Order: sequence, then structure tokens, then C-alpha cells
Amino acid sequence: MKTEFGPEMPAFARLASGIRRLVAPNPSMMTGPGTNTYLIGEDEVAVIDPGPAIPEHVENIIIKAGGYIRWILATHTHPDHSPGIQTLAEKTGAEVLGMPAPAGEHQDRTFAPTRLLADGDVLETGEFRLEAVHTPGHASNHLCYLHSQQNWLFTGDHVIDGSTVVIDPPDGNMKHYIESLQRCIDLECDAMAPGHGEVITEPRPAIEWIIAHRLQREARVLAAVQANPGLTSHELVPLVYKDVDPKLYGWAERSLLAHMLKLKEDGLI
Repeated sequence: MKTEFGPEMPAFARLASGIRRLVAPNPSMMTGPGTNTYLIGEDEVAVIDPGPAIPEHVENIIIKAGGYIRWILATHTHPDHSPGIQTLAEKTGAEVLGMPAPAGEHQDRTFAPTRLLADGDVLETGEFRLEAVHTPGHASNHLCYLHSQQNWLFTGDHVIDGSTVVIDPPDGNMKHYIESLQRCIDLECDAMAPGHGEVITEPRPAIEWIIAHRLQREARVLAAVQANPGLTSHELVPLVYKDVDPKLYGWAERSLLAHMLKLKEDGLI
């Protein structure tokens, strides 16, 4: 569980032709500099992840978009990514695309897609083409979006810059997460635009590091469980996450539980 975000990012940046990034003013230990909102296109604009429902951020999205905001896409429905959609949609009349919020805590119940997306669905305009890539793991309804012209993958919280993400059962699933990471390698994209942090220009080594890190952590979990039968997940955290700030132990326990559930599914514990 790594939380080393890079230096402060500019609040607004043009990243490539037809791709702009606006950082929401919600910095924290878990969100880094803030949630990245992406504006795709110039004349007709698609907005990916308007972030939390912060009025000034929603207004800034409209101003920076310049053109007609026609679509709003959610990568997933965690509270730092999708609550701003409702206000933005009301102000612009844009079509809302994504997967419905699953049951459980930490989900945005205001999210009401007007177009449900499934793996492989495409949004195509005269300026760009975005393909939905279902990547469950961090969230069961998590979608990445592949920009065909740039060969960039907008990864939401599936892959972020400078940190690993929490896998929080029961909606979070470690086995699905690792499988989805491998699928992203297979896409062979040229860059990844994450939900937090800077653009990742070398996708394969970045993803391979995450997979290796998760499997190393899983090996520690397995060793700790075998050496300490009967301990709870809470009691195992200090043994498995010695390299993590104790302030993060609550979140670390969620990922530890996700590892234990995967090990059980794999028949190892």
C-alpha cells in the first residue's frame, strides 16, 4: 500500500490534442492532489469523472470545456468521482453514461445513468472514439475508457499515479482486480490517464509493478496466516503491513481481507 503522490499538479492542463485535465479541489491522503476530471473533444465535449459535488469545480468544468458538454462518463461511483455528475447534467443537459452503483457503503446513490454501458460499448463522435473497458476489482462497476485516436486509457482508480488503491470487500475483489490489471497490459496502450496524479507514460512496467506488489503482499498474508492461525484480520495488519503508516491500518485491513478472500478462493487457506 503505497501513498507517494508526486509534486503538486497544475489545476488545469492541456495534455494532448482534444484532451484537457482539470483537478478537483479535494486533495487528501487518499486522493493525492485531487480527483482528475478529463475533458475530451473541443466542439462537442465528453467529461470523464466530474468528481465530488463541489459547486465551483462544476462551474469550472463548464467554463474550461468551452464547447457543448454533450456526454458525462463515470469510471465508477465512489464519492470522489461521480457525485458532481448530477449537478453538471442538470446544468448542461448532457447524457450520463456508466454502470449503476452497486449495493454497499461508499457508493454515490445520486448517480443516475441515462445510458448504461457494458464492456466494449463505444462512444464515437467526429472528434474521438472512447471504448468502455470493464475493469472490476477496485469497484465492481469500474470502467476504464480507451481513447482510440491517442491510444490512451483513462483508468479512474484502477491504476493511479504514485500510489496503490484500496480493495475494499465485498464490492472490491482482489482476484478480479489482478485479472483486470492483466487485461490492461494486453490493451498495449501508449499512456494511462489516471483518476489521481499525472499521466503514466510507460503503462506496462507501471502495471507489472502493481501486480508484483500485490502478489508479494499476498505472499506475506499467506505466511502470516499460516504462522498465526486464529488471528483476526485486524490483528494480522501490523504483521503484514510493517512498511505502512499505522494511520492507514484501517484501509490496509480492507485490502488484507481482500487478499484473504482471494487466497480462500484459490484454495490456499
